[in-house]
Amino acid sequence: MSAVTVAFEKAAADGRAAVIGYLPAGFPTVDGAIEAALAMAHAGVDIMEIGLPYSDPLMDGPVIQEAVHRALTGGVRVSDVLRTVEALAGAGVPALVMTYWNPVDRYGVQAFAADLACAGGSGLITPDLTPEEAGPWLAAASEHDLDAVFLAAVSSTQQRIARVAAACSGFVYAASLMGVTGVRDAVSREAEGLVGRIRTATTLPVAVGLGVRDGAQAAWVGSFANGVIVGSAFVRRLLDARDQQAGVAAVTDLAAELAAGVRSPAARDGASP
Repeated sequence: MSAVTVAFEKAAADGRAAVIGYLPAGFPTVDGAIEAALAMAHAGVDIMEIGLPYSDPLMDGPVIQEAVHRALTGGVRVSDVLRTVEALAGAGVPALVMTYWNPVDRYGVQAFAADLACAGGSGLITPDLTPEEAGPWLAAASEHDLDAVFLAAVSSTQQRIARVAAACSGFVYAASLMGVTGVRDAVSREAEGLVGRIRTATTLPVAVGLGVRDGAQAAWVGSFANGVIVGSAFVRRLLDARDQQAGVAAVTDLAAELAAGVRSPAARDGASP
């Protein structure tokens, strides 16, 4: 049983959704990202996604693009991503790598899987890899006991959702809207319907990403999903901070707000923010 599965089961036993946070490795620095991610986990984030910075981030909005650009300018490497994962895993925090496929392909699929497992990583989220093209990765993930997480979109047909869900382990990532990452004034109303459609195809947990920014939105998403994924809102806090200490304090506050949100009465009654 993977650390991700254990985290979802623990959250379910608590009667709530899991909180999943995202930060790119190397932003604002490698050590700074590790410090911020550990602070988020301590404040209530159950699972961390660590982004592997890439020069052509097709799905990322301007906030994450800026952070990734700074990480790349700072010279971040795949070894730094693995070091970040290792630090989180060593502290008992389930850590997945969120990455476009090209860096993994260039590194070598088997080598990446082996090194990620050695670092204590839980698996990969691959937004641009389709199940049809994922054979080498699925084989490597199985060999090294890593989760393979794929995305289902609101535009996906039911047949497509079934194919995506069948390829997943750990959880299914429900992309709640079409477009790039970023906070929204309201999470897409289509998110709840997408979660329901995915659940007809799998018993895996379903986590909703793209758009969640605060505790009220987390409460609403947590009323119908097994997990709430928050990325841009955390990255924005670090971008706006005057220094590392202020940034850590800001992401800690947001993590605590999200954790409170998924535990609130609104998360049980489904009240829309």
